Amino acid sequence: MWAFIPLVLVALVARAANPADTIVPIDSVGIAGVRSQAVIPPKVLMGNELAQLGSLSVADALRYFAGLQLKDYGGIGGLKTVNIRSMGSHHAGVFYDGIQLGNAQNGVVDLGKFSLDNVESIALYHGQKSGVLQSARDFGSAGSIYITTRKPLFAPGKRTNLLAQVRGGSFGLLNPSVLWEYRISPRVSTAFNAEWVAANGEYHFRYRQLTPSGRVAYDTTAVRKNCDINALRMEFGLYGTLPKICWQLRGYLYSSERGLPGAIVSNVWRRGERLGDLNAFMQGRLEYVPTRWYTALLAVKYSHDATHYTNLDRRMLFAEKRYLQREIYLSTAHSVTLAPWCHATLAYDLQWNSLTAHDELANAAPPLFPYPVRYTHYGAIAITAYWKAFKGQASLVGIHSQNRVQRFAPPPDRTLATPGLFIAYTPWKPLGISISTFYKHSYRLPTFNDLYYNDLGNANLKPEYAVQRDVGIQWAKDWNGPIRRAEVSLDAYHNTVRDKIIAYPKGRQFRWTMINLGYVKIQGLEASSMLMIAPAASWMLYLKGQYTYQRAQDYTNPRDAYYGHQIPYIPRHSGTAIVAVSYRGYSLNYSFIYTGERYHQQENTAYNYTQPWYTSDLSLRAVYQAAGLRFSATLEVCNLLNQPYEVVANYPMPGRNYRIRVGVEM
Repeated sequence: MWAFIPLVLVALVARAANPADTIVPIDSVGIAGVRSQAVIPPKVLMGNELAQLGSLSVADALRYFAGLQLKDYGGIGGLKTVNIRSMGSHHAGVFYDGIQLGNAQNGVVDLGKFSLDNVESIALYHGQKSGVLQSARDFGSAGSIYITTRKPLFAPGKRTNLLAQVRGGSFGLLNPSVLWEYRISPRVSTAFNAEWVAANGEYHFRYRQLTPSGRVAYDTTAVRKNCDINALRMEFGLYGTLPKICWQLRGYLYSSERGLPGAIVSNVWRRGERLGDLNAFMQGRLEYVPTRWYTALLAVKYSHDATHYTNLDRRMLFAEKRYLQREIYLSTAHSVTLAPWCHATLAYDLQWNSLTAHDELANAAPPLFPYPVRYTHYGAIAITAYWKAFKGQASLVGIHSQNRVQRFAPPPDRTLATPGLFIAYTPWKPLGISISTFYKHSYRLPTFNDLYYNDLGNANLKPEYAVQRDVGIQWAKDWNGPIRRAEVSLDAYHNTVRDKIIAYPKGRQFRWTMINLGYVKIQGLEASSMLMIAPAASWMLYLKGQYTYQRAQDYTNPRDAYYGHQIPYIPRHSGTAIVAVSYRGYSLNYSFIYTGERYHQQENTAYNYTQPWYTSDLSLRAVYQAAGLRFSATLEVCNLLNQPYEVVANYPMPGRNYRIRVGVEM
């Protein structure tokens, strides 16, 4: 938590590295390993840089990546999911310290459950992370978000690091956290992080509804209800090294009780739905480097996710159900150096998932619940080459899934193969220009809800297929004068999604089924730039901007009224901007997010039109050192201009709100 000057320098140095592949030394002990870079480097935000953005969770920080849409259902405890380049949330892989977070029940990960307090970096990869040593699931993702947690680092002669913070603010927010790191021995260290979030979540909002003719149907102000949250997150990490071995073990626990605010429709302002979560996992990762030409990776994980859903709304059918997901994941990957310029990678993953349910009102299992179990095998082979100004990787991923159920006929086994090709060319390194391109096939298996949900599932669903094509150019240059660094990048891409899984009515309005019907074409352009200036001693100016243009159109059936229309919730234009000024221990940061006009249904009509929205956030930060301690204080103003907006239709977002954070580090 130093002043902004070293933060930016650290962020820029780390941008060129692959944070998930970097092995960090503990004290002066060097760790052997493969320090590989992806063929196409990712977009990276460092944890210290994120501290300047006023972000409360990982989901908030992801809004600053180009080509990425975040669905936010409102409030501090609202569900937050991510969509990369309009392919859908199910195609986005989220990796936590190199191991993917999963949800076999509905296929999406709620990123609001992950805090930034112990996050070192967040990296966004388009296509896949094209590294030398990675799991088979890494190769199979259509787009990946890598969350890398902070590793313990100790000053000479120091054995303990302690960081305590408390954040408070609007909507009754109280958010204390503590991070404790301890060096057990020169080769083993541990870390513990705990955080509590409590808020009533109540905020005023303006709700305005128009008729199809454009006249105002009603315009009112109300208070958002049932948005409260009470959540506890705890994480434990153990890190160690042995001769030629680097290993880590991580445990995660998240327990929450929160309200589900629901949509504001038909003048209904309050809902009675509640959600309780108990998410826990234990994962371990080991890298072994016996020789210079061979490296092995072993990863294991067990997760236990319990959900308690209650609906006490008198206008709806009472319900109280519990769901339990379990997952066992094993992965092994091997990298062999065939020549100084060529590496071969072979990886195999095995994943086991199960889902059970219990109806609390009936005190019995839901009728006809199938109790599904899925076995998924992933195999990947890749060749990575570095030759003069060229870098490239060719990969092939094979997937075999088997489903077993206690009731009904199981879905058929599926065997799939998806190739990928990534190439980067740097014509002249001192010039700082590089050109990259990739071609990638990927898939997503139907979730348990898609296959088995009561009166909705379809056991014969096919997997969704996506094809991605991308070409980009990047320029980066460093100087020693007042202008320290400049970056510019431009990417054009074309994606297609086939056999898209959608819900479709089958006769009466309340009876729907899941079918493969969709065909979507996505064309886009992403531009980003960064400029770092040091106009005088102890001063630093940091400017960053990103812009995305997308045409994501539905070409499923020419007879549909929405044939060729923009798919729901995808804006044509969106962008972000960051301006930061720092002087010694003080920094002032302004961030701006813009999302253009969208449609919340398939037909692009005036009735389905959703207004553009933008927000401005401002933060002021001060850092002071005394008596061997480092104190920090941050004032954050979110939605500075008090703009009314909705990310998801009928889910109004908060207006202007405030947060204050104070911390001490020793």
